[in-house]
Amino acid sequence: MPQTIAAPLLAWYDQHARTLPWRGVTDAYAVLVSEVMLQQTRVETVMPYYERWMQRFPTLEALAAADLQQVLAAWEGLGYYSRARNLQQAAQMVLQDFNGVIPSDVRMLRRLPGVGRYTAGAVASIAFGRPAPALDGNIRRVLSRVFNVDEDARSAAGERRLWALATEQLSLTRPGDHNQALMDLGALICTAQNPDCAACPLASACQAFALGVQAQRPVLAPRPPLPHITVTAAVIQRDGKVLITRRPAHGLLGGLWEFPGGKQQEGEDLDACLQREIREELGATVEVGAPAGVYRHAYTHFRLTLHAFYCRLVDGEPQPIEASALQWVRLEELPDYPMGKVDRQIARRLLEERTHHG
Repeated sequence: MPQTIAAPLLAWYDQHARTLPWRGVTDAYAVLVSEVMLQQTRVETVMPYYERWMQRFPTLEALAAADLQQVLAAWEGLGYYSRARNLQQAAQMVLQDFNGVIPSDVRMLRRLPGVGRYTAGAVASIAFGRPAPALDGNIRRVLSRVFNVDEDARSAAGERRLWALATEQLSLTRPGDHNQALMDLGALICTAQNPDCAACPLASACQAFALGVQAQRPVLAPRPPLPHITVTAAVIQRDGKVLITRRPAHGLLGGLWEFPGGKQQEGEDLDACLQREIREELGATVEVGAPAGVYRHAYTHFRLTLHAFYCRLVDGEPQPIEASALQWVRLEELPDYPMGKVDRQIARRLLEERTHHG
């Protein structure tokens, strides 16, 4: 297939490129940080995190040497916390296996933790000018419309078709700008809802627009509804301190701190659930008291409702049986411990209540 989009796309980009803090940067580490942060996360959300991160960890060496708790604290609120752990491990691997130089080759980049095909292509093209395609949500949408891709964009066949198009259409002279131009076009013009086809530099080449089916592209098979999980959490206080536990290093929210508790089993009421979880996790017995709030959050693969309760220790000294650590902390110290969004809401409530009653 002839290359049809590079020239008008790049001409548009030269006039309309977004101003972003990582644009125009040739430091491969900065590009890697931005691209990992941008995985499944909106640009507007990433910008302040990126700027704070680069102030705190300005080099590979600074990130590699940092304490994991500092890394997770800097990432708090951005979600998908495995990205933060992987980014630090990638920095350590570059120092150990690549003499401190981020590789420019896509295959070598993909050896780094947390770097898949898209991120490797973005870093190789943007930081090193390598002719490597990239395929994120914005680029999928643009290519699906311009070339009227009628396969499900999430299917194996759809993936193959879109990667082939991204490769065929890539500008070999300005591959980094080309990939970023497609991202910007998808973000600004070729949006998911109500695309501004009249302003699109690719409108004359767009097959979906010619057929009037741009609103039906990309083709996305409906996803099944997310399962719902109910969990409980205990606010256990003693001597002016509250008990928090640290999750195991790997898995969902790995390494973050939380209020102890766990998932409700079928046929189990909330009090019984929380008492069982505290016995299993901490080897202690609690009396479940007043509610401390109901919190809801949607993760990628499930929805969660958390019921928190004030609890009193009645037997046993808590031990980190299932957690990687536990800590009794003063309420004003809670902001120093990295947490997921739901547990941070509980922490804020405790601080607000103390202020209100204090």
